[in-house]
Amino acid sequence: MASPLAQIKLLVLDVDGVLTDGRIIYTDSGEQIKQFSSRDGLGLRLLMDNGIQVGIITGRISGALTHRCRNLGIDLIFDGIFNKAEALDRMARRTGIDPAGMAFMGDDLIDLPAMARAGVAIAVADAADEVKARADIVTRAAGGHGAVREICDAILKAAGLWENALKPFLA
Repeated sequence: MASPLAQIKLLVLDVDGVLTDGRIIYTDSGEQIKQFSSRDGLGLRLLMDNGIQVGIITGRISGALTHRCRNLGIDLIFDGIFNKAEALDRMARRTGIDPAGMAFMGDDLIDLPAMARAGVAIAVADAADEVKARADIVTRAAGGHGAVREICDAILKAAGLWENALKPFLA
């Protein structure tokens, strides 16, 4: 039986708790500091380089996220969002990709409506129990610690794109 990930055209990610470990650090001046995994970043680049789009839907607005997305070439960003299901619908209109062709990866209750709307719902290993119970896939890795890379690799393999993704590194 084919993996449901084989049909994914767009991976949509929450940020805090998925791309990061969920901690938010503030400096004395009020600046937010976030820590991202370089391995997750490479996985996202591999997806995009192989024709699978990446989008972000997050409740927070963060300069650190803006810089990270710019560095990775992600321009499909919806930040400051409370209603993530509505944002997923807006993303569908903007990209022309039906939500059935999207995977949404989250970790907390605010992510449940978007997870329910997407074709594949993914939870990180350390997600809230209610989120894991409603996910089609639960990663082995925790948020901010390779969970995104795990899913990127799985999507590429399910879509038959893994060998092509490896080519630049095996030449």
